[in-house]
Amino acid sequence: MSAIDVVGQYGAAMAAGDMAALAATFSPDAVWHQPGANQVSGDHIGPDAIIAHLGRFMELSGGTFALETESATESGDLVSATVRFRAQREGQPDLDQHGVDVFRVADGRIAEVWLISEDQAAEDRFWGTV
Repeated sequence: MSAIDVVGQYGAAMAAGDMAALAATFSPDAVWHQPGANQVSGDHIGPDAIIAHLGRFMELSGGTFALETESATESGDLVSATVRFRAQREGQPDLDQHGVDVFRVADGRIAEVWLISEDQAAEDRFWGTV
């Protein structure tokens, strides 16, 4: 299976809210690099930690967090996806940004993820500090 197909499975599981299928797309030692200086920033290691991290977006946004992939391309074991993400949070302007998610796939599973936001400072303000 190609790297872009693996990332496609990740996207389909995310869209369906299928946490078991989502977890299965990650290698046991996968690392999710969340940029910024906010309460969700940092590295999250392993499928359980990554799923919990993604759940935190839903928790903090009252279930409004939404992510759509606009396009994806691959080069070897790397996949770059342009995305649009939105969320609402009480006391904050709505979050509506574009970004790029970069996935490294190894042995048919996602091994590493890096995120690049259109406006990291605005995203930091939206998610806030601990």
